[in-house]
Amino acid sequence: MTQATPSTPRTDIEFWWEDMKVGETRALGSVSPTAEQTIAFARQFDPQPFHLDEAAARESVFGGLCASGWHTCSMAMRLMVDNFLSRSSSLGSPGLENIKWLKPVFPGDVLSLSSTVLESRPMNSRPDVGLVRTTWSMVNQHGVQVLHMEGWSMFRRRTPGAPAAPA
Repeated sequence: MTQATPSTPRTDIEFWWEDMKVGETRALGSVSPTAEQTIAFARQFDPQPFHLDEAAARESVFGGLCASGWHTCSMAMRLMVDNFLSRSSSLGSPGLENIKWLKPVFPGDVLSLSSTVLESRPMNSRPDVGLVRTTWSMVNQHGVQVLHMEGWSMFRRRTPGAPAAPA
């Protein structure tokens, strides 16, 4: 990716705010956590026994070592950046509205992420920025949803201040 400085705008942007259409779903790739990754993340960020120790995890409600929900979110974010945001005019996010860890994620699960545009509108205070509300869905290899997130993202507009296109 080409790094931009204040005097050199990025020239590698493929996706602008105008390119994100309500109802559009984007597949964002897959990831499979290992036991070592699960434990390493938990040691640093969420050191609960069912994320750290296989014997303790077997005795838990999960029945085995499982990833922290925050690890699951981090894996989803990595897929989103690698497979979309790094090629977009993303300006970050003002936050999430909804996050649910629906099923545990176990080492060896194959997790696939998709994102669907729910809403899109220009930002009132910044004519060069558009807001997009999306839902993220991560499913395991059995097609069972393990993560649901909703939230807003900000994207630079290709044509600042132009009227919004109809959805």
